[in-house]
Amino acid sequence: MIFERNISKYIVHIETPLTAVLEKISTVKGRVLFGVDEQNRVIGVLTNGDLIRWLSRTKNQANLNISVQHLLNKDFAYVKEGASSESIRALLSEFLFVPILDNQFHLISVVCRRSRQEQEFFIDGYKVSHNAPVFVIAEIGNNHNGSLERARRLIDAAIRAGADCAKFQIRDMGELYSNTGNADDAKENLGSQYTLDLLSRFQLSIDEMFKAFDYCKDKGIIPLCTPWDKSSVAVLEEYGMSAYKIASADLTNHDLIKTLIDTGKPLILSTGMSTELEIKKAVTLLNDGGAQYALLHCNSCYPPPFKDIHLSYISRLKELSQTIVGYSGHERGINVAIAAVACGARIVEKHLTEDTTLEGSDHKVSLLPDEFKKLVEGVRQVDSALGSINERSVSQGEEMNRATLAKSLFINQALSKGQIIEAEMLEVKSPGHGLQPSYKSELIGRDALRDLKKGDVFYPSDLENERVFEARDYEFSRNWGVPVRFHDYAELMNKTNVSLLEFHLSYKDLEVELNNFFIKKVDLDLVVHSPELFAGDHVLDLCSPDEKYRLHSIKEMQRVINFTRLLSNFFRPQKKIGIITNVGGFSESGFLPKEQKAIRLQNLILSLKTLNTEGVEIWPQTMPPFPWHFGGQRYHNIFVEAEEIVKFCKEFKYRICLDISHSKLASNFGESSFSSFLEKVSPYTAHLHIADAKGIDDEGLQIEKGEVDFSSLAKILNQKAPLASFIPEVWQGHENSGEGFWCALEKLEQYF
Repeated sequence: MIFERNISKYIVHIETPLTAVLEKISTVKGRVLFGVDEQNRVIGVLTNGDLIRWLSRTKNQANLNISVQHLLNKDFAYVKEGASSESIRALLSEFLFVPILDNQFHLISVVCRRSRQEQEFFIDGYKVSHNAPVFVIAEIGNNHNGSLERARRLIDAAIRAGADCAKFQIRDMGELYSNTGNADDAKENLGSQYTLDLLSRFQLSIDEMFKAFDYCKDKGIIPLCTPWDKSSVAVLEEYGMSAYKIASADLTNHDLIKTLIDTGKPLILSTGMSTELEIKKAVTLLNDGGAQYALLHCNSCYPPPFKDIHLSYISRLKELSQTIVGYSGHERGINVAIAAVACGARIVEKHLTEDTTLEGSDHKVSLLPDEFKKLVEGVRQVDSALGSINERSVSQGEEMNRATLAKSLFINQALSKGQIIEAEMLEVKSPGHGLQPSYKSELIGRDALRDLKKGDVFYPSDLENERVFEARDYEFSRNWGVPVRFHDYAELMNKTNVSLLEFHLSYKDLEVELNNFFIKKVDLDLVVHSPELFAGDHVLDLCSPDEKYRLHSIKEMQRVINFTRLLSNFFRPQKKIGIITNVGGFSESGFLPKEQKAIRLQNLILSLKTLNTEGVEIWPQTMPPFPWHFGGQRYHNIFVEAEEIVKFCKEFKYRICLDISHSKLASNFGESSFSSFLEKVSPYTAHLHIADAKGIDDEGLQIEKGEVDFSSLAKILNQKAPLASFIPEVWQGHENSGEGFWCALEKLEQYF
């Protein structure tokens, strides 16, 4: 059982309208609320089941404006404050949640039957759980050496490093030590005398400690503290500490642990210097008290030999407690703490100092600010890399590389629709655009579903008896087209009623002889998509702080513009030809700070002003936070955020290519409203790339295969960008004679 003492989320006033109650109950794990009157007395209980039963009875006549008191179950089970664990467990065998009430029927806490493996708790709003980001604690401890100013500097360093929490320690020396903390006591052994001497000189006063906590909150980092005695617990309760860390030395101090359990706050306990039997006793104490807690594996040497750390014990600790586990490290360096995350740690604690040569044993095992920053980066990378134990899937980047590096099944002769496919007709060759070779046996003996010519590749649709999408004429309220290359533009445009073609150029295309591909003028509009990659592995970056690199990008972009002018001679006259480009602004190892982004935007303006754009219009493309560049992922910093895009367009009179898939991923990553993004940038949109998206980096998906609400999308675009043209830019849409495009257009037709 788990005692939930954060009860505000469970309470609803009986006069609250049902519309507000529906929203609140959906956010509560377990779907249960307790209705209270003006005196905050519990009147009844409302569960998700109660709501469903009421809705099924009222059906279409349900009045969602009625107050919750009409739905409350007033005959509910509860226990009084001070009830025995046995009586609570007896009720939990029948109910998922049991309220604990005082004599005035006020809600004191809620006991949950929930498994400890499902446990989660919040520290100042930060969710600590098995599936939340790792909680990183910068242990300042006494490394301030009694200086509030140094404590503030260490807090700042923890924030710059990316820590979630800055932790301190507090002691009442008179209560804690048998000799009342006398550092001159000759009877104490050498180790105790050394510790007492340090503590007597290097503690912050209570007022200074509170100021350090306040500084943390002002700066946006969570303050935490380890109390070493009951008096210190009282002091921290007076301050309003949101959770507590219990030192390894106190894992066997059951009186102190009971005192901390009674606060109702989440507890984090280190297990250094303890035997497994002692850990089990502490776990029993915590479980019987219904505490929300996490155990940290720890070796309490300063520093310990690597051979004595035993990271594998983290899994045993999780087995013993059936709850959240973490790691508190005193070893040299950052590698062990990072590895602990791979072993299951969801909390990582390491000491932080500004100078390892300062007096005090903790300084010597502490990380310097730059080292702590690398620790946090490593923790975040490993945490992200852990992923899921679900079935192995192919990532977007792997899909790209598979299409380039893998192999497909090809036919080595012509075959008519309906004829049988035989083994000797099949060959395995690169690239991997089509059906993987492992499907060879499934293909043999089937009837061909289409006419095939020698050298054609097979596709998954050749194994399906379901409908294969074929081109037809489509009806849209705006100009539209398809993405093409020189080798396939004629085939694709002749299949349907496009009004434009968007040529996706490679750097090799800039060298082609256009007369070899165009016999006569094409009576369509032209849009050009600039290459991102140029000869010599040069990825276009008009924002680069490397002046030589930026100038080379300008030179390549001018080549694209000049080539576009030549290409436009084969299309119907347009006022200006749109050229879509990723203007650059990527980085390799992380997102750029605000000041560096500003420099790159200035560089972009310089680059754009340098270009001769007569007859063309550059349309910077909106970008995802994690773009795929030729099978590998990078970080993108420019044209990702709506406000930045709008400001750029307003100030410099540019229009954009709004990539729906990219911008949906950006909104997902920023946990912001995609509709709001669209509302802001649509008025500055000249052209659209439309595809679905999922998560933070799964782009170019087929329409309705991801998370985009196309009905809402169409409504906003029709209102805010009615003249913007579009293409369907779904991944590998051109394969099998454009089957993916035809599928996308048919789905989009119902929206636009």
